[in-house]
Amino acid sequence: MFQMFTRLGRGLLIALALLECVNAGAASREEIDARVREALTSFEAEAPAGHELSKKAAGVLVFPNVIKAGIGLGGEYGEGVLQIKGANAGYYSIAAASIGFQLGAQARNQVILFMNQSALDTFRQSQGWKAGVDASVAVATLGAGGVIDSETLNRPIIGFIFSGKGLMYNLTFEGSKISRIDR
Repeated sequence: MFQMFTRLGRGLLIALALLECVNAGAASREEIDARVREALTSFEAEAPAGHELSKKAAGVLVFPNVIKAGIGLGGEYGEGVLQIKGANAGYYSIAAASIGFQLGAQARNQVILFMNQSALDTFRQSQGWKAGVDASVAVATLGAGGVIDSETLNRPIIGFIFSGKGLMYNLTFEGSKISRIDR
């Protein structure tokens, strides 16, 4: 039993150290903007249906290069930008901690579409918005021909996770805290 807690403790320390390194190297506005442009280009190529849907959204929150790592205990961190009608409306961070079956590290892009003004306003007025608590994010899955299922299309907040590099199970936004940052 003691060995299991020792392993979990080491896993937590590794995950926290990785996230601290990522956080210590906080990106400038220019770096975030460049990464967001790359992520949106990748989004258009990998999920054309999602890209078309983003044109109808009240707001698009883009987190390029979210780093997730874990060995039993894990965490994730990334920085991005909220765009409204193609213009930057604020910089945000996303962070989460987790416990359970997980092993590995992964870098991925995340796009969250606020499909109506009410959902966007609720997000912008929060002091730290938590997915699954403040609102549910429907994670889009692409079916045959890259089509998004109709149930997901009717949700007020739709999320996409793509360009995963590395192996990790558990693609979700639940439990992620999104906070406005000054850049």
